[in-house]
Amino acid sequence: MASKKFAPRFLVVFALSLLSGCATPPDWLPSSGPSRKQVEQPVQRADSLVRLIDVDDAVARRLLESAQQQRFSQLLVGSGARGYAVGPGDVLEVSIWEAPPAALFGAAAVDSRMGMTSTRASALPEQMVAADGSINVPFAGAVPVAGKSPQQIEREISRRLAGKANQPQVMVRVIRNATSNVTVVGEVAQSVRMPLTAMGERLLDAIAAAGGVRQPVNKVTVQLTRGSTVYAMPLARVIESPQENVQLRPGDVVTVHFQPLSFTVLGATGKNEEINFEAQGISLAQALARAGGMQDARADARGVFLFRFEDPALFADGQSGPRTPDGRVPVVYRLDMKNPASFLVAQNFPVHNRDVMYVANAPGAELQKFLNMLTSVVFTATSLGNLGN
Repeated sequence: MASKKFAPRFLVVFALSLLSGCATPPDWLPSSGPSRKQVEQPVQRADSLVRLIDVDDAVARRLLESAQQQRFSQLLVGSGARGYAVGPGDVLEVSIWEAPPAALFGAAAVDSRMGMTSTRASALPEQMVAADGSINVPFAGAVPVAGKSPQQIEREISRRLAGKANQPQVMVRVIRNATSNVTVVGEVAQSVRMPLTAMGERLLDAIAAAGGVRQPVNKVTVQLTRGSTVYAMPLARVIESPQENVQLRPGDVVTVHFQPLSFTVLGATGKNEEINFEAQGISLAQALARAGGMQDARADARGVFLFRFEDPALFADGQSGPRTPDGRVPVVYRLDMKNPASFLVAQNFPVHNRDVMYVANAPGAELQKFLNMLTSVVFTATSLGNLGN
């Protein structure tokens, strides 16, 4: 009988001896991810390829300032509308008046009631601006017009006709605008090419000309391509802030995107999944709440991590570390939710698209798994011993 009871007792003693020597749970235990120490230790080494940053008020402020610098009003400062300028492909109409007696253009007309002689305007045939940027005007020759306003063209033609025509007066009218346009595409009612005028149309004017957006405003991002540079902002922020409704320039391309931003949450939270959020962004506190918060029985409140690829310009010390092929810096942000001040910081810390948030399991939760496994083994062994008896 004593030998039959030896196995359960031996397993109990063996389990206690394992627990007494276990400062951390064994690696073979099932887990939803690394523990807090397993995340921190590799990235704290001198040769680590990843930078570990503790989230505090200064870090949150720096990230918010970086987000402010991504506004249209900051990026496009001093690059507003330049006024309408004629370009190759535009169609112009040139009308010329002369003081009587007309010498070159138009026929003189006699007003029988007043007994006075006057002239009528001579409208030249409509002309398309040539590829070299010029039009032809009789007695003035090839007039360069590309890059000039209609008023500048009028003065240039008048100057060339001086001494040939009798006090010439010139009016230039743009019949068809082919160069000073803005293209609007994407999630709008209808893609359009909107001609720009001297009024100085703005970003929202272009979207309105395209019939507005087809998706909810708070989930739409507006992208402005100017030359070889691309800028983007949430449409809701452009609507709320008049200074972001910047003036457009010829050749601008406005693209409206419906791209739900998202972050991925893993670990000891209420749910593990990819969560969409609005184009204007959310804070880390909101992200934790949408993930169902931290699980009280599992989460290590000191082990809230956010994995992100950052812009090297954020690191003023110049030690941004290794970079990805696209020039980004791998960063792990660490937040200690045991500190009450972290709840205030988390309200200002912005979550970016494709961020990965991970909440580590508490050491006690891992040890509890270990205990449960050992208890199961001991109980099974005891049951088998009793069955043998």
